[in-house]
Amino acid sequence: MARVKRGVTAHAKHKKTLDAAKGFYGRRKNTIRAAKAAVDKSMQYAYRDRKNKKRTIRALWIQRMNAAVRELGLTYSRFIDGLSRAGITVDRKVLSELAIHEPAAFKAIVDQAKAALPTTA
Repeated sequence: MARVKRGVTAHAKHKKTLDAAKGFYGRRKNTIRAAKAAVDKSMQYAYRDRKNKKRTIRALWIQRMNAAVRELGLTYSRFIDGLSRAGITVDRKVLSELAIHEPAAFKAIVDQAKAALPTTA
């Protein structure tokens, strides 16, 4: 039986790694040993940051809403409490978009949330 030489397979694997390292700086883009380590690490960062992106975007929505409701005389936490008491189930993404693009509609929602809050004496 003839022996199997693996040159073609090895070159294909190296090419795949080097293509993924395109744009890296220095030897990380053209030396297989450095490129493999760099690509493996970059994949770990990509996986981690796909999770962190969701966190960051939610925080942005909350900051935007907080700024918008403070102009209308509430804080974010009191606003969310008022929404839950009023039975309004609109998510933070939509509320953030309303605050930016539809201030009148957002003000109506804030007024409903204010009305549902208990009065402090």
